[in-house]
Amino acid sequence: MEIRQLMTFRTVAFTLNFTRAAEALNYVPSNVTMQIQSLEKELGTQLIDRLGKQITLTDAGKRFLLHAEKILNSVDEARLAMRENEELTGTLSISANEIPSSYRLPTVLQSFRARYPSIRLIFHPFTNEQLKQSLYDGKTDIVFMLDESVGSNNLMIEPLIEEPFLFLVAPNHPLVQRASLRTEDFQGEPFLLTEKGCPYRTLFDRTIKQQGIHESMTNLEFSSAETIKQCAMAGIGIAFLPAIAVKAELERGELISLPWEIPNLRVVTQMVWHKDKWLSPAIKAFLKLAREVITSK
Repeated sequence: MEIRQLMTFRTVAFTLNFTRAAEALNYVPSNVTMQIQSLEKELGTQLIDRLGKQITLTDAGKRFLLHAEKILNSVDEARLAMRENEELTGTLSISANEIPSSYRLPTVLQSFRARYPSIRLIFHPFTNEQLKQSLYDGKTDIVFMLDESVGSNNLMIEPLIEEPFLFLVAPNHPLVQRASLRTEDFQGEPFLLTEKGCPYRTLFDRTIKQQGIHESMTNLEFSSAETIKQCAMAGIGIAFLPAIAVKAELERGELISLPWEIPNLRVVTQMVWHKDKWLSPAIKAFLKLAREVITSK
């Protein structure tokens, strides 16, 4: 078993595409195929299912990926120990759900690239349900999530900044004229929400039910915060979004924040990594810079 075989397998596992893996490694596709087949033969088990043009990891492949990651991390650690005084290099994979990805990470990524130009950054677009699993599978090093601040036995979860949520409407919405709002004022009003499964949608459903208006609500569900904003500005209903996502629209007067809050709703942008993950100098540098940039907002 060779280090280059493990690197090839890891790249194939991340890309799930032999051609893209070959391009990333600067190999020809046949070389990638040959290395994977050689590795499978040595291990005596199939690591990858080939379903036409699609490939997926087998259960054995998923288990082996964790061991391959540990081995490659140890190799990277040994190499870096020999080059303590040199410029940081390596590869860093991250992921995030929509709000941190759109409104928190761009500044972090820009600052990181400027400070550490030799570190290769890879962003993996995972769904909310896949984010934490990507850490267990070794597909990402760091995940940024907008969610409740909760503990975990296997994950390191570091809250960075609380994200206040607002109820937002178009300037001509009837509720804008009210100096204060009561629960009954929302009876029958259409709410513009993210799809079920989104962390803060779950929190909204739970807490709004406690206010006693859940049964009479009309929900319109969307897959993105941008669509919700546009619909709210068009007067279709009441949007429920974090303040960071509508800062520009509020400043321009395109949306108005209603004077109504959901009690006990605490949502934070947090960064998460596996507790057993070896934190390379590149990962440590990214965690440190993310703290500096996001908490200074």
